[in-house]
Amino acid sequence: MTTTTLTRLHRSDEIFGPLAPYLLDPAVTDLFVNGHRELWVDRGAGAARDPSWTCPGEEALRSFAVRLVARGGRHLDEATPCVDVEVEGVRVHVVLPPIAVGGTAISVRVPGTSRPDLDALARRGLFGAGETGLARRDFVERAVRERVNLLITGAGGSGKTTLLAALLASADPTDRLVVIEDVAELRVEHPHVVTLEARQPNLEGAGGIGLAELMRQALRMRPDRLVLGECRGAEIRELLAALNTGHDGGAGTLHANAIADVPARLEALGALAGLDAPAIARQAVSAIGLVLHLRRTPTGRTLDGLGRFALTAAGHLTIVPVDLPALPASSQPGVAA
Repeated sequence: MTTTTLTRLHRSDEIFGPLAPYLLDPAVTDLFVNGHRELWVDRGAGAARDPSWTCPGEEALRSFAVRLVARGGRHLDEATPCVDVEVEGVRVHVVLPPIAVGGTAISVRVPGTSRPDLDALARRGLFGAGETGLARRDFVERAVRERVNLLITGAGGSGKTTLLAALLASADPTDRLVVIEDVAELRVEHPHVVTLEARQPNLEGAGGIGLAELMRQALRMRPDRLVLGECRGAEIRELLAALNTGHDGGAGTLHANAIADVPARLEALGALAGLDAPAIARQAVSAIGLVLHLRRTPTGRTLDGLGRFALTAAGHLTIVPVDLPALPASSQPGVAA
């Protein structure tokens, strides 16, 4: 357990109030407060309601949420009823009524007390069992070593951030990693990491700095590896452009239900950036060398598929399986039937 984690846990009772005992449980991955009457706790096998949860009432819960968000340096009120913030290394999202119909909704993503490396993830079964698991684990580590640009995909809670952190930890110690995130939550055991966090506009609507602008600023910081914590909007244009202009060894994550859905998700994000489907397809094929798709199962997280982008004969973006013995060539477009 790191010093940072110990400090956070020692102060959790003061900061996190009634949620503090759950943060001390190493098995807890997520907490969900659905109004003052309900607390759901996920200990890795899905959320379950905690019958022992007590809260004095909605007004007390709302006051607690406002104080919690303020600890992260942001403001929560009727004018700004939805806030995503990091508080002492814990990611917190709050929605106030009447937007949250059932009462103040608080979602807490609890970071692990350790930062697993690829070996630890392999022991947990993320890469699979037997020879197949060993081959996959070695393959993705070699992809990092050979500076292949990676896109990690999966549904919420499938382990994308955890795998990304483990992969980056295996990067050359002399590399300079510049990480761009909407809310800083990626913890990488690497000697040279610079993190840029997006800033929300103030009450007058000024001063906001989004992910797309941070991507442009990061390019001026001479990154050896450019990392976008989560692709969720128009910043996909800047990421693909950067990875297409000599910034190899980069990485990012993307929400997708299945690996086959990734091309459609990229097309949707490209549309937000003013790119049509053919443009995003050509950019993705030349920029991303390997797609790693994760899935959450009742027994844990698993690497559900590996693939690379290719163009169909009609010029549409598609995903084709990766042959493990050889890494995909990220600099040359593929063509699928």
